[in-house]
Amino acid sequence: MTDLLRSVENTVPEVAGGPAQATDSPAQLKRSIGVVGGTLLTLSCVTPASTLFVVVPDLLGSLGTATALTLAIGSLLCIAVAFCYSELGTLIPSAGGEYAMVSTMAGRLAGWLVFVLSLLVVMIVPPVIAMGTADYLAPVVHLDPALTGAGVMLMATLAGLLDLRANAWITGIFLVLEVIAAGVVAVLGFAHSHRGVGSLVSMQVAGSGGHTDTVTAMLVISGLAIALFATQGFSTAVYLSEELENPRRNVARTVLATLAISSVIILVPVVAITMGASDIKELTSGNLSAMVIAWSNSAVGAFVSLCVALAIINAGIVMVIQNSRVLFASARDKAWPQPVNKAFSRLGRFGSPWVATLAVGVPGALLCFVNLDTLYGVTGVSVTGMYLLVAVGALLARRGSHKHTPAWRMPLWPAVPVLLIALLAYILSRQDITYLLLTGGIMAVATLYWALYLRPRRDTRWLVSIPEDARP
Repeated sequence: MTDLLRSVENTVPEVAGGPAQATDSPAQLKRSIGVVGGTLLTLSCVTPASTLFVVVPDLLGSLGTATALTLAIGSLLCIAVAFCYSELGTLIPSAGGEYAMVSTMAGRLAGWLVFVLSLLVVMIVPPVIAMGTADYLAPVVHLDPALTGAGVMLMATLAGLLDLRANAWITGIFLVLEVIAAGVVAVLGFAHSHRGVGSLVSMQVAGSGGHTDTVTAMLVISGLAIALFATQGFSTAVYLSEELENPRRNVARTVLATLAISSVIILVPVVAITMGASDIKELTSGNLSAMVIAWSNSAVGAFVSLCVALAIINAGIVMVIQNSRVLFASARDKAWPQPVNKAFSRLGRFGSPWVATLAVGVPGALLCFVNLDTLYGVTGVSVTGMYLLVAVGALLARRGSHKHTPAWRMPLWPAVPVLLIALLAYILSRQDITYLLLTGGIMAVATLYWALYLRPRRDTRWLVSIPEDARP
């Protein structure tokens, strides 16, 4: 936990005498985090149990018994994605994360587009998670989901403005609670199994009129975008790469450890839920609180629900903290007009970038009033597109001077990134046209901003910084 506290404190660069001031050299962060601290902090950003209780119920509604299989396939794909992140993260250990890696390997425009996709993800995921709070507070009080989600986002924003040492302890405690809740669901589900392991590949979902329909392979493929979103937080580890001790070794360990742990926390309870649901209708209802009560009693159901509600609040706090640092990093790399860069890099009384925090939290509260399916769809497309561009960067990672740079190297290169690019492109092609057009429109606007503002000012804008000790 000490490493975790240090890592959060060091997200705001300092110089002797106080916060970093503008200089000709980009501010650099102190390397003070080990694998354990990096994994704990990244898991707090992944919040796997929050994903289990908020995102998975919607997958159960559309995929039924095929949900566990879809998540398992998504986790396998994420291993290849994790290989790409691990190699690029050791070559370019920068707090800029994806955009620093892809800019270096595939060019500044590709890096800018990755940044915009990652910004979409970090803006949408917190309200998606926050809106699930009302469902799990229902045993205590009935609340409107949108208003409750907005309230959680505003609370998380206020917490993000405060001292980060206290926030680190709070999020660590909440992480333990949400893992306990996931464990209780898994134990109860397995203890009350109504069907065997074969049900996990039976591909059944509740249809209209009370009958059972068969889940098609195309529906599973379309669901993979959300399945990738379910475990996507493991990539947060690369944002810590500038602060990890011995990044050539520890970035890969942190990425892969986080993916493994989060996949287990999500997948094992889903298997238990699938086997423990009394029938297909109960499974596809996605009402996990009702299932827990049916398997135990109302007291246990209330305990699990409250743990999940706290976990969602935890997710909101951690994500707002993390995502404000993404905007802070973009200001450091001069992605915006100077007044905006100055605002996003402005530090408050407690050392946090308060304008960037508000820029993440307040729009997040407003997004709670947007249709949830739209948020899921755009996020799934954005995550898939971001992973595709990272895979392109990994395919180009052994050119020129980078070919001989000491780094963690993925096995089966270049087959892994080539196969991943093909699969992700196919998954994108199977997404709903509405979400593709929405995300594509945002990317078109981002490209225009690049062409009309950033590119003509290439000497003064979008100056992606790489730590001195990471340069080949």
